[in-house]
Amino acid sequence: MATSAHFSRVRSLYKRILVLHRFLPIDLRALGDQYVKDEFRRHKGASPGEVKSFMAEWENYKDTLQTQVLASAGERLGSVKFGANLSEGKLGDFQEEQIGQLYELMLESTKSSRQFDFQEESK
Repeated sequence: MATSAHFSRVRSLYKRILVLHRFLPIDLRALGDQYVKDEFRRHKGASPGEVKSFMAEWENYKDTLQTQVLASAGERLGSVKFGANLSEGKLGDFQEEQIGQLYELMLESTKSSRQFDFQEESK
């Protein structure tokens, strides 16, 4: 049975990721927020072994994103690259469904025509 400390840790990680997403370009933020919400919701009833792996991977994601956000401070947002490459070893650990999700996420995040196209107003 999950403890209140566990729920607090999960909630804290979830909220921290959403806060970090505020520093992403708006289209990536919308995509990332929805993905995080779906994944956390999908894993509410996961087994203890799955939860351990789930939390470790999302902690890694949070740490990577936090490092990239801090490194991007003061740079033009359009010139900043977010994300990381996955090793073949990591990909080998994925289930078929997860690889499908990853592929769909890659397609969505690399679309040439973004859903949102904001441009600075000229003065």
